[in-house]
Amino acid sequence: MKAATLFDLTGEVALVTGASSGLGARFAQVLAANGAKVALVARRKDKLDSLGDLIAAAGGTAIAIGADVQDRAAMLRAFDETQSAFGTVTILINNAGAAQSVRALDMSEEEWRRILSLDLDSVFFWSQEGARRMLAAGKKGTIVNIASVLSFGVSKGVAAYAVAKAGVVQLTKALALELAFKGVRVNAIAPGWFVTDINRAFLQSDKGEAMKRAIPMGRFGNDGDLDGALLLLVSKAGAYITGATIVADGGQVIALD
Repeated sequence: MKAATLFDLTGEVALVTGASSGLGARFAQVLAANGAKVALVARRKDKLDSLGDLIAAAGGTAIAIGADVQDRAAMLRAFDETQSAFGTVTILINNAGAAQSVRALDMSEEEWRRILSLDLDSVFFWSQEGARRMLAAGKKGTIVNIASVLSFGVSKGVAAYAVAKAGVVQLTKALALELAFKGVRVNAIAPGWFVTDINRAFLQSDKGEAMKRAIPMGRFGNDGDLDGALLLLVSKAGAYITGATIVADGGQVIALD
């Protein structure tokens, strides 16, 4: 089979959370470029509208849905709007999340709960709803959860984030085990450091340069470095892969060992 056929997503309906910028925006563009119709979900609707215009200009199809992933009513609305526009979601990318930089002894209960809610709880509830709808429609599908290199190692000031992302890896395995025989595959991608609008200033600082030197490949992730992992997991190319976490970090996990 030719690669173009193997990775073709024509007929698939994708929903990407946290699609307004960074990795989520890239994921949405890659999915659309390979034939999927894409629902863009995030709180910043204006950013989503702009991204939708870019996707349309490139020949793709997308709709923008403003929603907070922690809001269960908004979650149901996002799935409903996507289904009305394109049909049942068959590719779900749980990308939305937030980082934190607070030492454990200084962290409030509110901050702990906020990070766990956004980075772990929302992944479960969106996966649950997405899988329920796939099964109700008699569709096979794929769920890809975005974990982190900090799922496997920690540094100071990221206790809540690291715990949440480690939970994402275990949740991915648990969901994969329960859903595999029903035709829904669940996998994860664990990125290392990627330069985005949110962290650009820090990663380009002296501290960022020190972090870069600790990465065996000697650089941060670039646009496109996750495209292959994403397409593998959501396409026919990954038809026999479930419960896996693909680490894409330039060797950072090796350095953490």
